[in-house]
Amino acid sequence: MRWKIAALTAAIGCFIAVTIGVIVHSWTVKDIRARAEAQALSDLRTAMDIYRRTGTLPDNANLNMPDMPRELRRPADGTSHTFYEDPGYLGPQYWAAQRVGGPHSSVMTVTANVRLSLQQLRQLDLTMAVASAVSLTLALPLALYGADLIGRRLRRTSRTAVLISAGDLDARTGSTRGNDEVSDLARAVDTMADDLARRLRDERRFTADVAHELRTPVTGLLSAMDLLSAGRTEDLIRARVRTLRDLVEDLLEISRLDAGAETAIRTPVPLGTVVADAIARTGHRARLRLLPAEPATGPVVETDPRRLERVITNLVANAHRHGTAPVEVTIEATDDGATITVRDHGPGYPEDLLAEGPSRFRTGAAERGSHGLGLTIALGHTQVLGGTLTLANAPDGGANATLRLPG
Repeated sequence: MRWKIAALTAAIGCFIAVTIGVIVHSWTVKDIRARAEAQALSDLRTAMDIYRRTGTLPDNANLNMPDMPRELRRPADGTSHTFYEDPGYLGPQYWAAQRVGGPHSSVMTVTANVRLSLQQLRQLDLTMAVASAVSLTLALPLALYGADLIGRRLRRTSRTAVLISAGDLDARTGSTRGNDEVSDLARAVDTMADDLARRLRDERRFTADVAHELRTPVTGLLSAMDLLSAGRTEDLIRARVRTLRDLVEDLLEISRLDAGAETAIRTPVPLGTVVADAIARTGHRARLRLLPAEPATGPVVETDPRRLERVITNLVANAHRHGTAPVEVTIEATDDGATITVRDHGPGYPEDLLAEGPSRFRTGAAERGSHGLGLTIALGHTQVLGGTLTLANAPDGGANATLRLPG
């Protein structure tokens, strides 16, 4: 932006310099011609006075000049006339003429040459052009410096907005000097961040409070299930209550992740074994592949096995719930760790999920239903593990979740 401001400043400076130069040139030309005309008339009056008194012509006056302009050959008796011409070889000059004697008498003329004045005008034009160029040359670095000051403030505000959009709600622009539009923008970004952080804290606190309040009655419902007689009704109610319990536990887990209270307990673990156990816990079928195929336990990575199992369990369950079999889980060793890919063959992730990332209770397309809290929990545990979770759609169809773990 600073180059645009500097270019705009240079353009405005050139426009001002050219405008002033044209105005000064025009006024100076008019002044030179007015002075030359006045000088010619003055010399003519003086010559007429000398000629009438002495009968002799001054050196600067002539009678019936053969090359006088045609417009001056028949001036009215007793009236002075002027005419401007530029014959080229003599240079621009002003003629002044007046008839001497009766109607058939001679015409006296004098001239005032403006060649020297116009040469001085050209020198003035050159001087103004050089002065304008020097001024623009000196002004351009100052414009760049001023634009850079504004640009730095705008870049700092932009970086703060990017950090806030990435989830860093503690990012602030900081103190702003001045009382201009850039300062107003920076203060607006900081105010927005404060309001957003307060709203998010209220939301997290509300989620945690609701989960804690629901936990006790749900536990009571599970205990009351034992009083029901066995049968289809009891199985249906028990399934619904367990679903409600799982939802409450998920909400509590998200509250802990949001609060930043979770820390990873790292230990070297064979990924093949941990992932196979996680798949078995889901109760779903999934095809497990190891790259390379040896050793059979897969690559060993230092990570938190409990959190890793939670991530894999949620990804596999989400693939079966919203995708289509077969579900494939691939473990691949890399130079800086390992990647675990969970893929189904369903309709894939919705476009808004891919653009904005997992969000609690996100509702996808009608054919996929609600995504619930599984992906949100998986993303939270991945961040605690120091890894990354990437969601994408496979080129030939199906959802593709890639978990990258550091070595």
